[in-house]
Amino acid sequence: MKKYVCGICGYVYDPYAGDPDNGIAEGTAFEDVPEDWVCPLCGVGKENFSPEE
Repeated sequence: MKKYVCGICGYVYDPYAGDPDNGIAEGTAFEDVPEDWVCPLCGVGKENFSPEE
């Protein structure tokens, strides 16, 4: 599973860690994160994330 990076603040979504503080369980692929999820640091939507290189 790929990590995804917020293009605004640089937050890295790690699918192995998930985002449990915001209801995303460990092991959740970015593609399976709900469309209404937002970056926990800056609040932008998923469309502002891109795969980590």
